[in-house]
Amino acid sequence: MTRQIPLRLPSLPARDLALLEEGRHPDAFAVLGRHTVGDVIVVRAFLPGANYVELILGEGRDAIAMIGQGTGLFEAPAPAEGPYRLRAAWPGGITESADPYSFGLLLSEDDIYLFAEGRHFDLATRLGANLRTIDGVEGALFAVWAPNASHVAVVGDFNSWDGRRHPMRRRLGPGVWELFIPGVEAGAVYKYAIIAASGERLPWKADPLARRTEAPPRTGSVVAAPAEFNWSDEAWLAHRERAHPMAEPMACYEIHVGSWLRTEWGQMGSWDEAVDRLIPYLQHMGFSHVELMPITEHPFGGSWGYQPLGMYAPTARLGPPEAFARFVDRCHAAGIGVILDWVPAHFPSDEHGLARFDGSALYEHEDPREGFHRDWNTLIYNVGRREVRGFLIASALWWVETFHLDGLRVDAVASMLYRDYSRLPGEWVPNQYGGRENLEAVSFFQELNTLIGARGRGAVSIAEESTAWAGVTSPVHHGGLGFHFKWNMGWMHDTLRYFARDPIHRGHHGDDVTFGLLYAFSENFMLPISHDEVVHGKGSLLSRMPGDDWQRFANLRLCLALMWSHPGKKLLFMGCEFGAQDEWNVDAPFPWPHPDDARRRGAMQLVRDLNALYRSTPALHRLDHAPEGFAWLIADDSANCVFAFTRSAGDGAPPLLVVANMTPVPRHDYRIGVAAPGLWRERLNSDAGIYGGADIGNGGQCRTSSTSRHGQRQSLSLTLPPLGLLVLEHDAAGS
Repeated sequence: MTRQIPLRLPSLPARDLALLEEGRHPDAFAVLGRHTVGDVIVVRAFLPGANYVELILGEGRDAIAMIGQGTGLFEAPAPAEGPYRLRAAWPGGITESADPYSFGLLLSEDDIYLFAEGRHFDLATRLGANLRTIDGVEGALFAVWAPNASHVAVVGDFNSWDGRRHPMRRRLGPGVWELFIPGVEAGAVYKYAIIAASGERLPWKADPLARRTEAPPRTGSVVAAPAEFNWSDEAWLAHRERAHPMAEPMACYEIHVGSWLRTEWGQMGSWDEAVDRLIPYLQHMGFSHVELMPITEHPFGGSWGYQPLGMYAPTARLGPPEAFARFVDRCHAAGIGVILDWVPAHFPSDEHGLARFDGSALYEHEDPREGFHRDWNTLIYNVGRREVRGFLIASALWWVETFHLDGLRVDAVASMLYRDYSRLPGEWVPNQYGGRENLEAVSFFQELNTLIGARGRGAVSIAEESTAWAGVTSPVHHGGLGFHFKWNMGWMHDTLRYFARDPIHRGHHGDDVTFGLLYAFSENFMLPISHDEVVHGKGSLLSRMPGDDWQRFANLRLCLALMWSHPGKKLLFMGCEFGAQDEWNVDAPFPWPHPDDARRRGAMQLVRDLNALYRSTPALHRLDHAPEGFAWLIADDSANCVFAFTRSAGDGAPPLLVVANMTPVPRHDYRIGVAAPGLWRERLNSDAGIYGGADIGNGGQCRTSSTSRHGQRQSLSLTLPPLGLLVLEHDAAGS
């Protein structure tokens, strides 16, 4: 039964009512909800667009008609205590829910304090939109950092995108705004309506902490269900936690998932399709890891993911977060690690994103000499600000812990380490000591890597760092940045430059092959042939090789075989494993080789066998980062363009012998001294017929003679295939 109770008290002051109607009230909790007015308790609700509102008391037997004022304010007297609900009649129907303004403080003081200190590393469960049950009421708790805003409201499909309906409460301290909205369920789309301190209404902002988003080109945030997935990879994680990553084999397949799955009709595919197609391919090819180009939500697909805004959300292009979790779980079941390309250096300036989020330079620097990246037309995170630093570190930990990732490859590290990166004199701001080093970024990386080490259960961090910055992979307690691995960009540039030369000129450029070994053990290096080397007019890896078609494929096989036998972990971009003809195009279908294309099928078989050899042979990976695992035998035969070296596991066994002939001329009776007498077997010949080669070699094995060479009493007389590489192993049983 509905009662009409006269309301004998002054209505809300006109100024407060006007601010509510304008969607500008700075403190909605001061006027909405239950309040004492004189000697009367009153409940106020602001529901613009409602035709009629009732105050439902207790178990719902008592309903009080609320008196409407202005264009949406409803008031009624109420008991001083006890639950109540609001029943509203709208043009489209009737709703009933608890009052958002009946709830007390939502985030704890510890949450607020830790966030302000940049030390809240479970941030995604506090800020953003999180489903909660509070006082028996189900709904969503929204919380967002906007310290310089004068007003913040939640807008979404649950309130007809009306910025007046759900103004938030500002908490003292760092400027976090919060609101619990009863009845909001997973899947609801929302944004924040923010008014700057100047009074300017900003474009609606997506949630920086959203764990799910609409699929681009739509830009809304989506209320995500709790991250609850039935994982089956505990044995994998336990093994990873015990392992020593520097001594383990790591052969990574770098992939843009949408591009790899894309069909000739332009369809991008999904995580479930990746489970069905990608995982079996990775298993077949023998890669130990897959490295995903950024899947954090990004508005512009042409950025390949390197301009993200959703630092906590897997891109909706490929499916919901639980589908990504399922993909990772199935990778682990198949024995494949998953590494994510993660971008903390910069973000795009899209108006719905982080740029001037509350009307001020919040996530970015105010000074464009620090805050704008001209190379990419993006904004640079201010990692010197504690809240921003904590936001990024919590993002990294979210991916590693929530999705069980095996590592993060951190993009554009060099651009963060140097204040003058890609800037002319006068275009950058020195550090406090007058130098070019970004001390805040150094501290950021040290804390990031320390926490990944402490919380990641054996997950690794990999730096894409292109300069000679010392100590990238040195421990933090030794003054280093603390990464596990660093991309060896010097090796990559030298190697590709060498292989691009006509073999007739290679004799004058042997230092391109040997120079990298002068510093190969100064860091824990990974050898990358990444997407960056097959875009922007550089051509494909195959197209950079000289000669006719036969020589180009022989050079490709030689290049890959040399890479797999060289010290350092491996990374190869998709398509390079079979010699894709054209450079990579994210919008084109993946150029799978025709079944009758023997040379490309041969290249794939070589990569498969290289992975098998590398992963099963400790000499090729155990001492990747120790000088005792490598020794030159021949580094100066410029006349023949032959290089020879050994790889050792440090276990007392004779080392592997690796010999590379960099010319298209076979070398017969080429003598190389070896440590052990007797039979040596070919573990790999890149010129084998199965790989599309000419099958020139040593019949699979060779015996030593007593002719001394290279400081050894015995030697092998080898036939070196043209543009070929041999890997030989001593056979003690056969000797």
